[in-house]
Amino acid sequence: MAANTTFIDPTVLASLDNLELRARVVVEGFLSGLHKSPHRGFSPEFTDYRHYYRGDDMRHVDWKLYARSDKFYIKQYEDETNVRCYVVLDASASMGYSSGAMSKLDYGRTLASALAYFIMRQRDAIGLITFDEKVRDYIPALCRQPHLIRILRVLSNIQAGATTNIVRPLSDLAVNLTRKSLVILISDLLEDEASTIKTLQRLRSMGNDVIVFHVMDDAELNFRFQEATEFIDAETSESYITSPAAIRNSYLENLQRFLDFCKKQCQGSGVDYCLLNTSQPLDAALSSYISRRARSF
Repeated sequence: MAANTTFIDPTVLASLDNLELRARVVVEGFLSGLHKSPHRGFSPEFTDYRHYYRGDDMRHVDWKLYARSDKFYIKQYEDETNVRCYVVLDASASMGYSSGAMSKLDYGRTLASALAYFIMRQRDAIGLITFDEKVRDYIPALCRQPHLIRILRVLSNIQAGATTNIVRPLSDLAVNLTRKSLVILISDLLEDEASTIKTLQRLRSMGNDVIVFHVMDDAELNFRFQEATEFIDAETSESYITSPAAIRNSYLENLQRFLDFCKKQCQGSGVDYCLLNTSQPLDAALSSYISRRARSF
């Protein structure tokens, strides 16, 4: 990531009421933070060669061609223009939690908006599914400017809903996909994570490219509560009053097991996993993630 890049603070981002403006700000921010590379998106595709020039990344040299010709050639890439992508956004009650400027849902819908804007910019098709205990919105994948406006309008009006059922929308999507697609889940995964990941693995085994953006609040990840606190389950309304010091170690150990399980199970089956903290600048997180993803190709 470029050392002199300045990313936008979530507090500033939250002050932008216009979701399209937010999306543009995030996309321009994370694009400016990417390393100079032919990999610019989620689905780079090899197209051609060119001669090596001093300063080119040696990782892109075709060594087999060098062995035959005794000359250095660099592989060139370009973004595919026929990718079909579905963003699946968790809008359940737990996503409404916030300890800072942005709730998990607000962070998630900003991410969804930025992805939609970016994918359309690559001339690829984008669709949207929002859900809580059932599918609330379904917009098929298309590549037209009015279609992007429709997606942004839905995301602008989304509110945290009821309990979570992540498996249902993913299973419905798996049944209805008629071609290999890019599926992006944005969720806190606070349901039955084993069943959720099993469904994600099914989508991956069908040949789809699957990415999970695991959105968590900073307070959930670091548990900086000090005074006696009443903790309330957003989806069941169950409450628990305790001293944070009495449960901090146990909570953090359980949290780490949860995060490790999600990451290991996803990555072990080819599902891309990225943990996001709502206190982090979103453009910085995306820039780091896409750079890392590009290096894996």
